[in-house]
Amino acid sequence: MTRTGPPVSAYAETPRSRCEFYRHECSLPTVVDPNTGRITMKAGFVGAVMMPIYLAQRVRTALDVRGVAPLPIIGHPRSNMWTFLVRSDIRPNGDPAEVARLWRARVVVIREGDIALPSPVLDALMARTWISPAISKFRPSGTVVLECALACLPRQHPR
Repeated sequence: MTRTGPPVSAYAETPRSRCEFYRHECSLPTVVDPNTGRITMKAGFVGAVMMPIYLAQRVRTALDVRGVAPLPIIGHPRSNMWTFLVRSDIRPNGDPAEVARLWRARVVVIREGDIALPSPVLDALMARTWISPAISKFRPSGTVVLECALACLPRQHPR
């Protein structure tokens, strides 16, 4: 039997095809490093909130209860962190006590710089995986993600 049509490998996902999906379906301003296959985007229009898994799981549940979906969440297996891709609506400064609580909980707001996204190319230096993949242009409010994180943290009692 003779095979007709393109070889099966022609359907394999590539960094370029994944990047195009991110751009066209998810409106993420992604680029591919041609040497490594890493997919990144500049923070700005899209931001990110990174936090430890124990807190991120609670935040995801709180957002689910609010009906906020779909949630694009990137996992960082080596560091036990998750990153929520969010709308860039977070005010730079907030209540100092809340900022301190978030800092102690290792919550990081990414407003500028590069955000790495999962790529189909294995990279020993930068392991990323989708916990909940980006599938559309929707991203939750960064402010709401931080509000949920604060609500999930234990209250600090004044001394």
